[in-house]
Amino acid sequence: MDNELKQIEESRDILISGIAQSLEVNGVTASAGRIYGVLYFLDKPMSLNEIKDEVAMSKATVSNGLRELLDIEMITKVWKKGDRKDHYIAVKDLVKNFVNFFIKQFKQERNLTLKAYQQALPTLEKIAKHGQSEETKTMAKKDIEAINDSNVYFDWTLRLIEAFETGEIFRYFPLTINKNKQDRGEN
Repeated sequence: MDNELKQIEESRDILISGIAQSLEVNGVTASAGRIYGVLYFLDKPMSLNEIKDEVAMSKATVSNGLRELLDIEMITKVWKKGDRKDHYIAVKDLVKNFVNFFIKQFKQERNLTLKAYQQALPTLEKIAKHGQSEETKTMAKKDIEAINDSNVYFDWTLRLIEAFETGEIFRYFPLTINKNKQDRGEN
């Protein structure tokens, strides 16, 4: 039994490392990914100190990781009767995690780029109309054209975000029930 328990713990360590690495590919810090992996395999809420001990990281690193995971809605803060400390559990709905993360990333990208466009466009338009040389006028016009061409992409990403937010995307890419769970009567 002890050998099997050790094997399960080793397997979980491998899985947790895989989760951390996959989240890191998507811009989540490795420490936050490891924290999420640990919480994912637990059936009970954990406090910051318990998580710190489990992942062997500093309190500041764990605190930052928890904040990051809360921000992207991959964990939830829960109340535990008789304890004033905050406790955390993983949101185990991976599709929901993906959708929340995806929406946040696309909105952030879109907002940053559009803000830059709004800041640069008046200057480019002024130079395109009143530039001192044909070369600078041509350069400004090309930049304005590039900005206008990119609006196709930003309109498309907005529609994609809306399809995820409304769930319409699942009409085209439906979720399928795991055959083994279906055979056991689980959903």
